[in-house]
Amino acid sequence: MSDKEMMKVSVEEFARVQKYMILTDNKDSAAYKEMRGRYIELKVILTAFGINLAELDVIKE
Repeated sequence: MSDKEMMKVSVEEFARVQKYMILTDNKDSAAYKEMRGRYIELKVILTAFGINLAELDVIKE
């Protein structure tokens, strides 16, 4: 997978994970904790690619 493809997939997944996190009522649930873990991983990946998360990050954790 090329870097551009990896960035595209990561941005799409980042948006999807955030949407699911917002829809989750119980932030103490195991599912939310798993989503938050993936959210953090994706933030690291996107930051390493030099992507500015100011516009993309609606959760801001």
